[in-house]
Amino acid sequence: MTELPEPTGKVALVTGASRGIGYGVAAALVARGDRVCITGRGEDALKEAVDKLGADRAVAVAGKAHDLAHQAEAVERAMDAFGRVDFLVNNAGTNPVFGPMADLDLDVARKVFETNVISALGFAQKTWHAWQKDNGGAIVNIASVAGLAPSPFIGAYGVSKAAMINLTQQLAHEFAPRVRVNAIAPAVVKTRFAKALYEGREAEAAAAYPLGRLGVPSDIGGAAAFLTCEQSDWITGQTLVVDGGIFLNAGVG
Repeated sequence: MTELPEPTGKVALVTGASRGIGYGVAAALVARGDRVCITGRGEDALKEAVDKLGADRAVAVAGKAHDLAHQAEAVERAMDAFGRVDFLVNNAGTNPVFGPMADLDLDVARKVFETNVISALGFAQKTWHAWQKDNGGAIVNIASVAGLAPSPFIGAYGVSKAAMINLTQQLAHEFAPRVRVNAIAPAVVKTRFAKALYEGREAEAAAAYPLGRLGVPSDIGGAAAFLTCEQSDWITGQTLVVDGGIFLNAGVG
């Protein structure tokens, strides 16, 4: 591991961060000197992530994002370990169904919303009351381009991400001026979560992107680092699209 910069004194809680986009975000924040508390469902994956991030810069809490007790434990762990929670990055999400909305199992739809939207609100409430209300900070919600336009066969996921974008605006309005709240809407990023969208056909999938490639977790990590730094201090309630230019193709072809 490369030598880390001096600590900034800032602390982030990043959900769903044992791998993929969440880990990319945590790594970007640690690389600039922040400390992080990461969450995920698997103890082993979290331990591996902490080892890579550095045990002096990262702690982990395993659990399900929608579990209220897990949310409280994660915030408490961050406060106990580092004494503050300046930034919250809501990345935990699920997409357990692929098919038309007409045949969507409503119990599955509830699970998608519980994990993708309600858990984000729960974490935001808890970090607000634990630190941010009195001390300020920033929240970044990882949404999706699927929340900005129809997304055939992943409709429930797209609708949940549209809700997260609106949640971002609601929280930005209510938490101002102490806390800035923004969202990132990625297109396809090369992670295990998204591999069904490109596995076995990556070159074909990437060819649709004006920038000629799919995203990687560090692309989203860089965006999250920007939205939690001083250079973005006058930005709130916005959704930053990080999509390799794919939306430029709308209406073309």
